[in-house]
Amino acid sequence: MKTQRLLIVLTAINLGLLCYQAAQPRLAVASTADVPAVLRGRALEIVDARGRIRASIAVLPEDPKVIWKGKPYPETVLLRLMSPEGSPHVKLGASQLGAGLVIGGESVIAGNPTYIQVLAEGGESTLKLINKAGVERLIKP
Repeated sequence: MKTQRLLIVLTAINLGLLCYQAAQPRLAVASTADVPAVLRGRALEIVDARGRIRASIAVLPEDPKVIWKGKPYPETVLLRLMSPEGSPHVKLGASQLGAGLVIGGESVIAGNPTYIQVLAEGGESTLKLINKAGVERLIKP
């Protein structure tokens, strides 16, 4: 008889704990109290299992050593997505002058660059297409 009473008491305690857990307000699964709302840094790199950089985003400072269109290369934010061999197949950049997107093909690795380049600078926009034979087509509005 004592065993039966003990089982009843334990069952009641378990039922009480279950009700308490069910009634408790839940936080979203992906959020925790110690996760900041914003990540801040100067750069971000994503690496593969072998430690090679496969994606990066960084703010590159103005470079007075590199002259581009008669002026020092401006400060730029740049997103790169790299192949397993390390060549950038996607580049997305933005500066005070405008923005550009380059999507490279498989032949970039072999030395014959194939790519699409979209540029919007100031009041100009262009689309450049280059195939593996080196044939280039420039499209302007």
